[in-house]
Amino acid sequence: MAIIIDGKELSKKIREKLKIECENLEKNNIKPQLAVIMVGDDPASKVYVRNKSKACKEVGVDYVEYLLDKSIKQKELIDLIEKLNNDKNINGILLQSPIPKHLNIEEAFEKIDYRKDVDGFHPMNVGKLALGQDSFVSCTPFGVIKMFEEYDIDLCGKNVVILGRSNIVGRPLIQCCINKNATVTVCHSKTRNTKNITREADVLISAIGKPNFVTEDMVKDGAVVIDVGINRLDDGKIVGDVDYEKVKEKASYITPVPGGVGPMTIAMLINNVIKATKQQNNIK
Repeated sequence: MAIIIDGKELSKKIREKLKIECENLEKNNIKPQLAVIMVGDDPASKVYVRNKSKACKEVGVDYVEYLLDKSIKQKELIDLIEKLNNDKNINGILLQSPIPKHLNIEEAFEKIDYRKDVDGFHPMNVGKLALGQDSFVSCTPFGVIKMFEEYDIDLCGKNVVILGRSNIVGRPLIQCCINKNATVTVCHSKTRNTKNITREADVLISAIGKPNFVTEDMVKDGAVVIDVGINRLDDGKIVGDVDYEKVKEKASYITPVPGGVGPMTIAMLINNVIKATKQQNNIK
């Protein structure tokens, strides 16, 4: 029976430490501020943005929201980003994805000042992560690594298999795990014999967005299983990529959905905002 990795409890512990950091910054008249840009009215994005706003306020980070019409042109989006880049009161900038298809999200990410790129998507931060240098790390992979650290799960020399290669989760996770001296294999839509590969994993991380995709016969006895997927079934129930009830009988550690990786993503976002604030004010 697996030990449950409680992301909700861990994120609460991290946010309590971050609140103290915010209080210390306020003694120097410094107030961290995050600007969030949301284009259109995607329902899931609205929920994420609301959760981010609530968490920021609890910790002591000022939060400014820019809600843009879904019909805006690329230039209008870039102009807003440039304005926020030049605003000294704004320490972190986040562009909530997805955005409407007529807009170029890659260009928008590149226009965000990499020193304010608290989502870790700017090519400068992606490159620094690949080189093992200090950078802003994408919040979900960062949250997964924090879970490993908190639960004393050492990745050194372990076989880590990652399902999914998205720019938001899969690719940065590859680098994070390599930086921890793991041996990393990535499976994606073109991978053959996925089941044979996952069975060899000491640590299996799924980030593909397919409900209950990872079944017990895909998991090695005693493996660590991290479920990044968040999927809504037709009956409204939220489930992950992993068949949780069956796989937890086989794994050594497992994350639930909800209450696993999700809360950690928001905690790491706040962490990145405070880190950016300190860097911009030359505070160690």
